[in-house]
Amino acid sequence: MAKKSPENASPVAQFEQSLESLEQLVEQMETGELSLEASLSAYERGVGLYRQCQQALEQAE
Repeated sequence: MAKKSPENASPVAQFEQSLESLEQLVEQMETGELSLEASLSAYERGVGLYRQCQQALEQAE
């Protein structure tokens, strides 16, 4: 069976997946082993994930 795409996943599943991805990015950045370019890219991705989580929380209210 194929995995559900993010568009078809429930809002809770999307939130949990975004939060997990955000936590992984933070761990990678905390190691200090990423180049400046990779760190900036991870930061931009993290901001996007944060906004997705924030939006999901607002919708849940």
